[in-house]
Amino acid sequence: MRFSAFVSVLRSVGPVVIGISLGFTLSLLSVNWTDEACYLDGKEGEGVTVGQDGLLKGARKPNSISTGNDVESDEDFEPRIVPYKQVQQSAPKKVFRAKYISTELGTRERLFVGVLTSKNTLNTLGVAVNRTISHHLDSVIFFTGMHNRKVPHGMFVVSHGDERLIWNMYQNIKHILDHYINEFDWFYFVQDDAYTEADRIKTLVDHLSMDRELYMGKPEEFIGGEMEGKYCYGGYGYILSRTLLLRLQPYLENCRNDILSARPDEWLGRCIIDYTHTNCVNEFQGLQYHHYELGKNSDPSKEESEQFMKALTVHPVADPEQMYRLHRYFTEIELQKTYDEIAKLQAEIKNVSVVAFDGNRSSQWPVGINPPFEPQSRFEVLKWEYFTEEEIYSCIDGSPKCELQGIDRMDVADVIDVALLELNKKYKPVLHLKKQQLINGYRRFDPVRGMEYTLDLQLEVVNQKGHSRSITKRVHLVRPLSRTEIIPMPYVTEATRIHVIIPLTLQERSSVDHFLGVYASNAFETSENAILTFLFIYDPVEAQQVNQNDIFASVKAQINTYERKYPAVKIPWISVKTETPSQIKFMDIISKKHPVDSLFFLANIKTHINSEFLNRCRMNSINNWQVFFPVHFQDFNPDVAYHNQPHPATVDLVKDAGHFDRRSFEEACFYNSDYMATRTQMVADVQENEEILDTLDIFDMFLTYSALHVFRAVEPALHQPYSYQACNPRLSEDIYHRCVQSNLEGLGSCSQLAMLLFEQEQGNST
Repeated sequence: MRFSAFVSVLRSVGPVVIGISLGFTLSLLSVNWTDEACYLDGKEGEGVTVGQDGLLKGARKPNSISTGNDVESDEDFEPRIVPYKQVQQSAPKKVFRAKYISTELGTRERLFVGVLTSKNTLNTLGVAVNRTISHHLDSVIFFTGMHNRKVPHGMFVVSHGDERLIWNMYQNIKHILDHYINEFDWFYFVQDDAYTEADRIKTLVDHLSMDRELYMGKPEEFIGGEMEGKYCYGGYGYILSRTLLLRLQPYLENCRNDILSARPDEWLGRCIIDYTHTNCVNEFQGLQYHHYELGKNSDPSKEESEQFMKALTVHPVADPEQMYRLHRYFTEIELQKTYDEIAKLQAEIKNVSVVAFDGNRSSQWPVGINPPFEPQSRFEVLKWEYFTEEEIYSCIDGSPKCELQGIDRMDVADVIDVALLELNKKYKPVLHLKKQQLINGYRRFDPVRGMEYTLDLQLEVVNQKGHSRSITKRVHLVRPLSRTEIIPMPYVTEATRIHVIIPLTLQERSSVDHFLGVYASNAFETSENAILTFLFIYDPVEAQQVNQNDIFASVKAQINTYERKYPAVKIPWISVKTETPSQIKFMDIISKKHPVDSLFFLANIKTHINSEFLNRCRMNSINNWQVFFPVHFQDFNPDVAYHNQPHPATVDLVKDAGHFDRRSFEEACFYNSDYMATRTQMVADVQENEEILDTLDIFDMFLTYSALHVFRAVEPALHQPYSYQACNPRLSEDIYHRCVQSNLEGLGSCSQLAMLLFEQEQGNST
């Protein structure tokens, strides 16, 4: 009873007690426990601080609001009027931008390689060094005192004109400080009688801190042992940091005058130690500079020491053959490491795929390669090509079957060899397989993963007892796409002047008026940096009558008219007499009349030229590197493309209006120096057969006799209306066939020609 009575009282009084307790608690929380600042007669109390804005930093009362008026003086505020002054607009300063983004951002390349060579070894060991490291490293320069007149192709050589070793070393360091110190973080010097494992050197410097003063190589005591410190022996190469060279720069002249030494590496070591107090080390931040001394007449394939396996440099190398053997040996080591890493990654992918949502199906074959392309419609289905060891059933010219030759034949042979190799790896030593023949072969290019192959091979299987039988085995192979690389290209600008060359024959005179009208609006009126030159082609009879009846008199009159209309424009012309028009013969004459650095654009009188294309001609033609042969857009025959329809005034780039004429090689952009160099390579063949000048065009000349890149691409800005070409039967069979095919393909599309034939058949039937 008592407990129930107590509970009933608690129910009625409890809310009141809880409310009073909560009120007291909230009141205590709102009280500020900091002592307020007290002022007597306007005097500050002790311990009160004044803020930067003049307000006192004392605590305020709870729930009070602080205002600026509480601390302002009693004086009335008097506003002050500030008179407006117009800001003088100064002329904006011209901003000079760097040519390259890397220059503006201050980024540098990682490694510079300087190879110390001589006149006697430049063409032997120097060439061997260049062939083994130049395609692995971005910048390789050869330093020598003197060199022969002819420098080996593909090598950048700096000659100091003196054979004194110490002087050359001084000039090497000075040359780097003058030209390369702001472009690279690390500088590696090595003699030409040392083999360098280029990838390991790159890996080493990639893990070094570039702000350290580092002198790294094989430490050696100075001759005599009187001087403290160690220098880096030059035979095994050494690495210098940019920071160290910058610190050494003010004292380089003193080193040249004060330090006497018989060895260039010792002289450099003394200079670095004296003025930067930096010794040569072979270990830094846990990274080792491994080297190996190669014995006389030793065979690299028989070296098994761990020091040799880890070596960054091997010295001394006796001859180029030994250099190439070393390169092959170390390349095989690195290749095997790559295969091992691939196998390890594939095993990891298989292990991880077990716990994936799709299980083992999520790891596509081959492991680590992208899954095949999945078409979204029937138009995206990839086409398979059928082939045998002798023939392929998908030809460029549209033929159903053609001979397997060239790179395609090499590709098929390589795939079959790899298939046999992998099969024998899988079944050895139980079985040994030999190829009898390829029954069926299929291949397709998958843009996602690479080239896929399916082979049906007839094999002879031999077991361990010597018994054999013939079986058929289907294998699948993939040649995956490799890592995309950015190939550096020489720097070009759009400011180069172009010499537009237009050959003109008697039959083409009627097209001159339209050509000059289009060219004037696109080049003369826009002050395009281009010079138009006409090449008038006379046959012997026309040339004899030129004084009485000049067949190009009307064209010359038109040229004079345009020169008067545009006073700043001059249109030169050249007359040529020949029985057989030939591009090479024409260019021989034009080349002699222009400077070596002239950029030519050889075109047709029916070609429509504009500024957009001329800029691409400048960008795609690179002196001593690349020539450009654009593929123009050719209109179809309007009587076929617009049969029973009015002809449009302008033609758009659509498939029913025309096509890119891949058979035409009339337009070309190239430098005069490249033409002259290529023409020189033809001299021996021309002496044996002079008719080669009439049977070849410029495209075949560059392709056959030049090492330049021949760049061929469609050019939407280059347009030609329909015209029938007169094919010269005196040209080579290939060129004549191209001309005939161009005329046939320029008539119209397949559907347009089919409709004409259909209408003709209907008309004949009725």
